[in-house]
Amino acid sequence: MFMVVDLLLGGDLRYHLQQNVQFSEDAVKVYLCEMTLALDYLQSQHIIHRDVKPDNILLDEQGHAHLTDFNIATIIKNGERATALAGTKPYMAPEIFQSFNSGGTGYAFEVDWWSLGVTAFEILRGWRPYDIHASNSVESLIQLFSTISVQYSPAWPKDLVSLLRKLLTVNPEHRFSSLVDMQASPYLSDINWDSVYEKKLEPGFVPNKGRLHCDPTFELEEMILESRPLHKKKKRLAKNRSRDNSKDSQSVSQLNSAFTLALRDSSNNLKCTTHE
Repeated sequence: MFMVVDLLLGGDLRYHLQQNVQFSEDAVKVYLCEMTLALDYLQSQHIIHRDVKPDNILLDEQGHAHLTDFNIATIIKNGERATALAGTKPYMAPEIFQSFNSGGTGYAFEVDWWSLGVTAFEILRGWRPYDIHASNSVESLIQLFSTISVQYSPAWPKDLVSLLRKLLTVNPEHRFSSLVDMQASPYLSDINWDSVYEKKLEPGFVPNKGRLHCDPTFELEEMILESRPLHKKKKRLAKNRSRDNSKDSQSVSQLNSAFTLALRDSSNNLKCTTHE
């Protein structure tokens, strides 16, 4: 089987954050809009990405954002809910931890929009809205979300803060979680969404074409240090799938088909990742 994907040479947002790039508000606004269209498309295909974060947003040479890495994505249909503890903790929505801890009703597409809010906050501010690390227990995170309030920069426009608050709403029922919601935001009222779709919106940051926007030694070091990295990765993914009670027995074939269709807005070619 041959899979042809877009060539994305602009690096991922994590790399640029680590290079101390100061993203402008205009640049982040473009990313918000482009990721909104990506998540809206995935939702139309019944797909939850479950790992939206700077590491998984690649830039092309013009600076447009593409969502990548569908390793832990899942499909839910007909009112189904996902229940697996899947994702990267600092970007995971509160209901994921709550569902895992109490065996509640599970979660749905809203979790990706929470992750988008965390990502936008981090790109703007340089750090995340909550001080969360992989070592934090599920119980401590549930308590954190109920006691800690996000502190927004006083220099940000009120409409931007209002939008981020809607994305970072702990209760998923009140969270912005669709294209329609985002279009209703005063902060995005001036956006021509057809231009966003056609990638005609001018990016606020364009990667330097004369540089390699990744660390080529990272993946090599990982392969050297781990004797059977692909074997362990398969076991980890299989474990995640086994803990997910959503009825998606046909997920693999459906997800592959949907992913192929989504390559216009989400591609994972030549990704050089960096870890926290």
